Amino acid sequence: GVLLESHVAFHTWPKEGVITMDLFTCGGNPLIPVLDSIINLFGVPRVPTLGEPEQDIPEPTMLWSHKLRGFREGFAPGYDRGRNPLDQDLGRYVLGKLDFDVKEKIVSAKTAFQNVDVYDLMNPAERSMDSYRKSLSDDDSFESSHAEQFGPDRVLFLDGVIQSTLYGDAPYHESIVHPAMITHPNPKRVAIIGGGEGATLREVLKHNTVEEAAMIEIDEGVVQLSKEHLPQWQDCSCIAHHKQAAEWCFDDERVKAKFEDAMAYFINNFSRDMDQNEAAYDIIIMDALDPNDDIEFAVELYTSDIYIQSLYNALTDNGILVVQVGEVPKQSSPADETGRFANRSEMQAKLAQAGFQSLHIYEEAHSKFLAPWSTLVAFKDIEARENWYRNSAEIELQLQRRILRTKSGSTSLRYFDGATMSSYQIPPSAFQDVHCRQEETPEDCNKTEWSSKVFAGETNNKVAYNPVAERHIRDSLHSREYAIHNMGGWKESLLN
Repeated sequence: GVLLESHVAFHTWPKEGVITMDLFTCGGNPLIPVLDSIINLFGVPRVPTLGEPEQDIPEPTMLWSHKLRGFREGFAPGYDRGRNPLDQDLGRYVLGKLDFDVKEKIVSAKTAFQNVDVYDLMNPAERSMDSYRKSLSDDDSFESSHAEQFGPDRVLFLDGVIQSTLYGDAPYHESIVHPAMITHPNPKRVAIIGGGEGATLREVLKHNTVEEAAMIEIDEGVVQLSKEHLPQWQDCSCIAHHKQAAEWCFDDERVKAKFEDAMAYFINNFSRDMDQNEAAYDIIIMDALDPNDDIEFAVELYTSDIYIQSLYNALTDNGILVVQVGEVPKQSSPADETGRFANRSEMQAKLAQAGFQSLHIYEEAHSKFLAPWSTLVAFKDIEARENWYRNSAEIELQLQRRILRTKSGSTSLRYFDGATMSSYQIPPSAFQDVHCRQEETPEDCNKTEWSSKVFAGETNNKVAYNPVAERHIRDSLHSREYAIHNMGGWKESLLN
C-alpha cells in the first residue's frame, strides 16, 4: 500500500549498531536540509567493550538516499522539471542512490539565476574507502604520499545538471580548449561563453599567444561560489610566474570578465558584419548549457539565427568556434533531428548557413559525466582546418612551443597531448550512424553509389558537415591530403 500521510519509521539492530529511518512527507518543503540534524542526533559512536580503547572505535557512517514521490509534471500546475534540481541528474543519479561510500553536501545555494550544488562523492566501484582512509594517514604509504588520487570526487551541479567533476576536470576542460587553440596558428583574442567555474579560462591562459581572454558569463554568483568551493578550477598558480599571469586565474592581466548575457553581448556587438562595436576573436568557446536542456534559454543558444550569425561575424577570417554539444549518441539512437538532440542538429545546419565552411565533432569519454561527451568545432575558413590533421609529433612540437610551463619546467597540461589530439581527428561512428538516419538520407550514406559520384565529380563538395566522408576518406588518405581534397573536390579521393 501507499502511505498518504507524512511519517517517520525506525528500525534498529542494537547488537550490530545499525539504525534505519524512513522519513516521508506530503509537504512541499525539501527534506535534504534536515540531513545535518539527523547525523547529529543519530550518528553516535557505539559504547566501547570492556578494555577496548575508545580511539579504536570507528566513526559512525551513514548511507542515505532521497527520492521524490508522487506526480508532478503534468499534474502540478506550473511545475517545471527543469527548474527542480531534485528532478535532474542530482536527484536521479546522486541523491537517489544508496551506493556511495561518501555523499557529502559541500554547498547548496541559489544565485540570481540558478541553483548551485556541490557534492563530494565516492563510488566504491571506482575508489576504495580503505585506500582513502590510508591516504589521510601519515604512514609513508603510497596512498598517503599521493593523497590527491584517493579522495572523493567533487561534483558541480547547476539546476541539478552535472557540469564538472574534480577527476574529470582536466579531460573535459583541456579537450574543449586545446584542440581548437593548437589548431589556430596564432590565437590572440579568445572569448568564452559561460564556463563560470573558471576552468575553461584556466586552460585558455596556458597559451603564450593569448593577449586577451574575455569570459562572458551571466552569473557572477557561480564564479564566486566556485572560487570558494572549487578552488582547483580557478587555480593558475602553475603558470603564475609568467608575465601578466596570477595565482587566481581571474587576476591574470589578460582576463576581461564580463558578467552579462552572452547572447545579448554578441548580438549587440556583432549582429551585422559591417557594423561591429568590438574587435573580432580568433577563438570563441561556448561552454554553456547542454543542447538537450529543456529550457527556453538553452534552445535559443543553439537555434537562434541572429545569435549564430553573430558568432560567425565575431570571428576573424581564420577563426574557430568551439561548442560543447552534449552526450555522444548511442549506436541505436535516432537521428538528432527527430530525437532529444534536435537543437544540436538545427545548430549544425544554421552554422553552415551562417557561412562556416567545415564542421567537425569529436568525443571525450573521460570527463566523468554520465556518458561520453562531444564537442563541435566550426571552421570559418576551410584552409584553417588543415592544421587539425597534423600528426601527433607535430602537435607535440607545437605544444612545446606554445604552452606556458610550470616553475619546474614541465608542461602545465595534465591530459591533452599529441596522441590525444589524434583520437579527436575522426568523428565517433555513432555520429555517422545518426547522420545516416535522417528523414532524407544523405547521398554519402550509400558508399557504393557515392564512390562513383566522387570519381565523376558529381558530389556536393560544399557540405560543411559530413562524418561519413571524414571517417572513410581518412582511411586511405593522409590527413592533410584529406583536408585539401575536402575543400577542393573529391575527384582524387579514394574510398574504401
